[in-house]
Amino acid sequence: MIVRNRPTLLKLFFILRGSVIQRIFPQVLFVFALSAFVVWAHRVDPGLVPSVSSGPFALLGIALSVFLGFRNNACYDRWWEARKDWGQLIFTARDLARQTLILAGTERQRLLDITIAFGHALVCHLRPGSDVGRPLARLPTDLVAGYKASRNGPDFLLREMGGILAGLHGTGTISDFQWAQLDGTLGKMSAMLAACERIRNTPVPFGYTLLLHRTAYLFCFLLPFGFADALGWATPFVTALVAYTFFGLDALGDELEEPFGLLPNDLPIVALAETIEINLREALGETNLPPLPQPKNYILM
Repeated sequence: MIVRNRPTLLKLFFILRGSVIQRIFPQVLFVFALSAFVVWAHRVDPGLVPSVSSGPFALLGIALSVFLGFRNNACYDRWWEARKDWGQLIFTARDLARQTLILAGTERQRLLDITIAFGHALVCHLRPGSDVGRPLARLPTDLVAGYKASRNGPDFLLREMGGILAGLHGTGTISDFQWAQLDGTLGKMSAMLAACERIRNTPVPFGYTLLLHRTAYLFCFLLPFGFADALGWATPFVTALVAYTFFGLDALGDELEEPFGLLPNDLPIVALAETIEINLREALGETNLPPLPQPKNYILM
């Protein structure tokens, strides 16, 4: 996720980090070159490259802008929902640390250690290729083999936490009300896991995305033919600006559609998991805590 102050007007036009221009520059450059060729060919032989009316392009551009806006809104909703789920997870983990104050030191330590491992395990579950050793750093050694063998590490850890609470309830260590309250907190964590899995496993319908991709490319490739006569040599610059807008919106929608990825505008779920760890370690009374995650080169992952 990009974390930086709003740039000045002069810097606004030269910022590359966090911008989609690096991803779409080849397409924009191709549209610019194609437009220059169309203008040149139209001037050399108007019969070979005739000029067409720009009216249909204006109507198609408006319709395409509306559809791109709808898709980007849908992708942003996914991104924002994922961020709310992780924010709720941080709150629930802190709540669990407070609720477990009624337990003995060793039992509370074990539960919160597993909760810390749950945050890092969720990162590995949602973002393949993440550091698989992070969940194991705080995980009790007797659970390591079961965690590695599980096909859903976070759910395995929730089941283990539920088993601990059930055992405490069975021995009368916690009352019915306390057990229900603690189990309800685990239920919230399970709901967040399911919500994140739903976002990861259910992309925006491919047919809708494909339609917008094709229409955006065809529109930008045909645009020079509609303005070669009216704008002359200004056509490449105008079409390149239009291509930057449409291709940029399309690329930004792709980033937001997968909020758990590794692109600059994706969510900093590693930093959020580290925040959970720091908060719970502090709740356990530890003092040698690392600093809160900070962005590197304006990017927080």
